[in-house]
Amino acid sequence: MQRTHFDHMACPIAQSLERVGEWWSILIVRDAFRGLTKFDEFQHSLGVSPTMLTRRLNTLVRNDIMFKRPYQARPVRHEYLLTERGLALFPVLISLLNWGNRFLDGEQANVVPVHRHSGKAVSPLVVDRQTGEPLTYHNVNIITTGRCAGTGNNPQRDALREISASYQYQQTYNRTGNE
Repeated sequence: MQRTHFDHMACPIAQSLERVGEWWSILIVRDAFRGLTKFDEFQHSLGVSPTMLTRRLNTLVRNDIMFKRPYQARPVRHEYLLTERGLALFPVLISLLNWGNRFLDGEQANVVPVHRHSGKAVSPLVVDRQTGEPLTYHNVNIITTGRCAGTGNNPQRDALREISASYQYQQTYNRTGNE
């Protein structure tokens, strides 16, 4: 199956997926947050072929998500570490982890984020940096200021979509009584 590329789209979500959206890449980043740095460690953890792992690591390095540095001279071997851009993916991964634990693992989560110093389980929450208010579908609109996938440059249509999405959500909420 041919992979779809999003490099022609100006949408930040599409551009992010272009750089880290392939599933092996996100799992490599996950493992890097777990402390893995060496090719063999990634390969053992993921069970991915050496060719695929090499491709994914090269893409992550090329997109400044990871960098490589030699840790052995003969033969030359490299370790792969997260860059500032890579470290900035932590909230994305912790949100995916939280979503998976909540909706996919049933009652028993097999991966639990814990606070590094207290050792207590943490529950991720996305909040506004200025107000501290939790960010939810209820209180955030995503406004398209440029050409983003599926929206074009039509402010009237985008405004109607926002109204329609809010209305559809409200109808679903009213029917189910759930958030």
